Amino acid sequence: MNTIEVRSLTKFYGDKPALDGVNFSACDGDFIGLLGANGAGKSTLIKCLSGVLTPSDGDAFFNQHSIVRSRTYCQLKVGYLPESPSGFEDLTAAEFIRLSALSHGLSNDKQKKSVTTVIEELQLEQISGLRLADLSKGLRQRVWLAQALVHNPEILFLDEPTDGLDPIQKVALRRYILEIARKKIVIMSTHILEEAEAMCGRILVMNNGCIVKDGATQAFLDAEGHLESSIINYAS
Repeated sequence: MNTIEVRSLTKFYGDKPALDGVNFSACDGDFIGLLGANGAGKSTLIKCLSGVLTPSDGDAFFNQHSIVRSRTYCQLKVGYLPESPSGFEDLTAAEFIRLSALSHGLSNDKQKKSVTTVIEELQLEQISGLRLADLSKGLRQRVWLAQALVHNPEILFLDEPTDGLDPIQKVALRRYILEIARKKIVIMSTHILEEAEAMCGRILVMNNGCIVKDGATQAFLDAEGHLESSIINYAS
């Protein structure tokens, strides 16, 4: 059983707290939606949990291992899709996914099989030899998702995963994520409330660097089955 325990997680940019004492826990099977206005702290929280940023105070524990003191252990457990990903522009899609596999400890036949599998599952065969610089925003987004999934992580952090995708691609990607997420911990930031309604079993609403509401998605829905009215009330 994989677990996350977030304890008083705080992050300052200068003298301004982007995260202000965040606390929550999660375990296998939890699909959590992070909701809130721009600047609420969603991306900062995901960056601290994925080890991209070091918290100013507090900690997060993956299977009782500290992200501050045992970052390598934690990052090997994690797949991370950043918001509006960029970089590695001169690598082909396949090279980039292979690099992620190697960095997460996969090698030889296991690495080759994992790269081939994720390319097939995300339907990237036709563009696998193209450089990231030459891909559309939507295709680049799918390649970055592939690198987050290639090592079959137990914990998955997704920051606006369907950004840049057309409606058909969004539906297909949501179904794919739901299928692979059944035995993982997934924490997903999204501005698309319909996406949270369809995918997340639990909602964390953030405002001014704090979690202001945490509960089952069902508890947030209005009479029409939508999140909008509740989220506006908590996040404003």
